[in-house]
Amino acid sequence: MMTSPIRRNNPLLNLLANRAGRYAGFVLCLIFQAGPATAVPIEDDPNGFEGIPWGTILSDMDRFVKIDDDGRSQTYEHKDGRPMLGTTPVDSMRLTAFRNRFGRVTVRYSGRAAHEAIMDHLQSTYGPLDRTPGQIAVGPVKVYAWHGFHTEVTLRFEANGDRGIIFFESRTLPERWSVESPSSAF
Repeated sequence: MMTSPIRRNNPLLNLLANRAGRYAGFVLCLIFQAGPATAVPIEDDPNGFEGIPWGTILSDMDRFVKIDDDGRSQTYEHKDGRPMLGTTPVDSMRLTAFRNRFGRVTVRYSGRAAHEAIMDHLQSTYGPLDRTPGQIAVGPVKVYAWHGFHTEVTLRFEANGDRGIIFFESRTLPERWSVESPSSAF
């Protein structure tokens, strides 16, 4: 005759199992809350930003002013006027050079109207988004990306706060950017 093993009620195991289930649920909520859309290939890679080729020495250009220099990277802003992306005013636009070589632009903006205008500008410049259901990110945080041979554009928009951040980056310096420079967020 065969007997089944005795199962004992272990409060510690029950506690751990309940917590693991809650943590797994929390992680799944985060994953589904802000899933990035599929990256769109850039139709005509500009190999730079607004006519400035990646690798340019920004200190040689008189239209920018240096606002930060930590030895490895230098950050610049436009000297005159409020920054614009296309025809849309933005909160800030910073150009970053790594060892004096231009490699990143960070644009911050706010407002739903600005977001729509910027999305139109990016799609006309880098290519239309895939509007197939399931390809566009849903939820309070939307992420859109365009990838070219030389250039990568990533936009992150928080619908709850109506604010966005865009990174235009050179793909020729990816190892240096990821190791030497921390990622920025809002």
